[in-house]
Amino acid sequence: AVIVVPAPGGPRLLAVSGRRGSALRLRTPDGRGAWVPRERVRAALCAEWEESLGPGLDALLARLRLRGGRSRSVRGALLEEQLHAIPISGVWTVRRSVGGHWLRLAAERCLPVALGVLAGAHATQYALWLAAWAILGRDALRGSLAPGTLLAWGALVLATALLRALVTWTEGRLSLGVGGLLKERLMLGAVRLLPEEVRHLGAGQHLSRVMESEAAELLGFTGALMALMAVLELAGAAWVLSRGVAAPILVALLLGWAGLAALAARRLVRARREWTRSRLDVTHLLVERMSGHETRLGQQAPERWFDGEDEALAAYLRDSRRFDRVEAWWGTVVTRGWLILGLAALAPAFAGGAAATPLAVALGGVLLAYQALGRLAAGLGNLAGAWVSWEQVRPLWDAAARTDPAGVRESEWAADAAAAPALVAGADVGFRYPSRGEPVLRGCTFSIAPGERVLLDGPSGGGKSTLVSLLSGLRRPGEGTLRLDGRDMETLGREGWRRRVAAAPQFHENHVFSDSFAFNLLMGRRWPPREQDLAEATRVCRELGLGGLLERMPGGIHQAVGETGWHLSHGERSRLFLARALLQGGDLLVLDESFGTLDPENLRHCLTY
Repeated sequence: AVIVVPAPGGPRLLAVSGRRGSALRLRTPDGRGAWVPRERVRAALCAEWEESLGPGLDALLARLRLRGGRSRSVRGALLEEQLHAIPISGVWTVRRSVGGHWLRLAAERCLPVALGVLAGAHATQYALWLAAWAILGRDALRGSLAPGTLLAWGALVLATALLRALVTWTEGRLSLGVGGLLKERLMLGAVRLLPEEVRHLGAGQHLSRVMESEAAELLGFTGALMALMAVLELAGAAWVLSRGVAAPILVALLLGWAGLAALAARRLVRARREWTRSRLDVTHLLVERMSGHETRLGQQAPERWFDGEDEALAAYLRDSRRFDRVEAWWGTVVTRGWLILGLAALAPAFAGGAAATPLAVALGGVLLAYQALGRLAAGLGNLAGAWVSWEQVRPLWDAAARTDPAGVRESEWAADAAAAPALVAGADVGFRYPSRGEPVLRGCTFSIAPGERVLLDGPSGGGKSTLVSLLSGLRRPGEGTLRLDGRDMETLGREGWRRRVAAAPQFHENHVFSDSFAFNLLMGRRWPPREQDLAEATRVCRELGLGGLLERMPGGIHQAVGETGWHLSHGERSRLFLARALLQGGDLLVLDESFGTLDPENLRHCLTY
């Protein structure tokens, strides 16, 4: 984090580079560093507010006649409660974007270290478990059980239990780290998807991606851990087999059988992929039918209401049966096949009258390998499911890695903007959708000066909304150049362009979120808002004719709206979208059919504003 701390000689810029208990490692711009108590940093940031609130609290405590430590604790609790709702500026969190290389991100969050601790703890636990039973089994085969043996066995079992607790704790920490990183990356990818990548998928397919992201996280993590532990246990089983009869044969058979199991997992992947595809098709069909139920009843012939449902369900049932057969066959063959093979390899030694101890060790190794192969089968099965789910969500992962130019500094921008001849200028702008042969825009040249109002008119499908998306930075021109105050998007960067252009898309592409009315108004600005932000939002709403709505809502501007809260009419939603765009304070305001649902009186209000 970077903190601006008030100081007698002026504000100081500090960077928090570490934490140790209740102390923070601070570094100044000149490179000097020191450990400072966290309470001291907090007091410096909140000093202004504490000074303003302190006299009132002291007077209250005096009236209550509180003294000593009790007075200090009550004062601190009251002060914390009053400061809780006050935003403290001057603090920024600086971290690497989750769109960067995932290995670097994992290293920064110490995930490889946690994985190494997990593998080492599990391997040590397994080795101690083997040693405990080796000591006990040795004395049992000799026909005597000394007290020291039981004591050593108990100590090893206790150490195994402690290591098992460490393994469980590390698994939880690793799960939270991997899951958090995956969710952050997929969320960033969802935001960076291009409009064409969103529109060609239906609501059911987007829902399927959400479900598959959960499956990829859960199955991938559990599968990887189970496979890792299975490999460690197979190594231990191979070592045990090497100490018994027919050691070379059994070790070679075990390694070969484990390799064949891994190769056979490809068939499981194919079966699961077909089953997942059928399942997602049913999900998509169900969601699309539910969202378009009223339209289908009103516009479609009754005999066609259920077209495609029987075929989709039949395909899902067929692929489910095939997947169940493959999964059951694969798991059974991997585990029981090895047991039959291992016992068959031991049969000659048993029939030949081999010594009891080497024979018992070899039999124990076969059983240990049987247990490890069962874990391997379960782990590879989960990894197969995670891989198929990953194929569905990988576009989001790849989208997060897209980068934009950093853009120019504000000082450079201001100097060039003053000399630019026009606010927005396009020269031979063209755009073609990937799914269409003919371009939507071709040779589009225009210029808009500051303060100028332009009305774009044309037939439906003529490219008006496409031009709006180009102006707002959602798409980039395929041909020609588009400049904002003399600079194109490659120079400004996508974020820099969008920061200076405010847009209100068409009604069906805009949204009211299930939060407060203020949240929906002030999206794109700082949050939580300050009093001046709320005052400005209230003023804009009244200018657009939404004053009556604010008065009717029980919570006023803080009333929860959206699907789960206060219901807004189409006209109120349109003016909410318009107010949201106005409050963003962009240099260019782009409205796409924002007045289509307004009555003449409200339309006059909006146009006058």
